[in-house]
Order: sequence, then C-alpha cells, then structure tokens
Amino acid sequence: MRLDKWLWAARFFKTRGLAQRAIAAGQVKLNDERVKPAHEVKEGFALSIRVGDYEWSVKVLGLSEKRGPAETARRLYEETEASRTERQRRSDLRRYGAEPAATLQGRPTKRNRRIIEKFIQPDEDG
Repeated sequence: MRLDKWLWAARFFKTRGLAQRAIAAGQVKLNDERVKPAHEVKEGFALSIRVGDYEWSVKVLGLSEKRGPAETARRLYEETEASRTERQRRSDLRRYGAEPAATLQGRPTKRNRRIIEKFIQPDEDG
C-alpha cells in the first residue's frame, strides 16, 4: 500500500494531497529515512509523522484502502509511549502557557501606540 494512502486512511491528513506534500517536505519519515509518497508501507514499519506542532511515532499494525471512521483508523497503528507523553506535554504547554506576544504582529497601530503611551505616562488629570 502507498504511504500517502495509508496516512490518509489512518486520518493523519484530511486529503491524500496534503499527505503527499507532507511526505515531500520531509515531515513523514519511514524508519528515520525520507521516502516518497508512493513508497510501499507494510505492517511493522515505524513511522515518524509531524503534523503542525505535534510529532507522532507510530508502528503500522494494519492496512486499509478506505478511509473509515476514526475508531477504525486508530486500529491501523500503535503510538509509542514516549510519543504519547510528549504530545500530551506539548498540548498542556499550549493550553496553560500561551505566549502573550504570539498575537502581536509588526509595529503597533496608532491606536495601540496611544494606549501604550497612556499606560506608560498617565495624564496629569489622573
């Protein structure tokens, strides 16, 4: 079975096209090596998949030509314990420790500059 088809069937990516782009970008590795989207996947292979901020380390348990429900897709692979704990840790960091300056982009607007100046140097009136 093709790697891009398996990633789509296992619900790591919404479309095969997205799976192909991720593979070409080196975000999916088979046994720690870059591969092509048409590479043959077999049971027992170890995959490292990066989706956004998260990295999955999985072992292929089954193959499926069709994209089924999420419960069926989860039976196609087994995630390593280290991968699971790292994803949970990253999820907790994102949930509890959002970066305050993450929403700031570039220079402040005129309105934002005035608010900052007012905060730093309050008026003589109060």
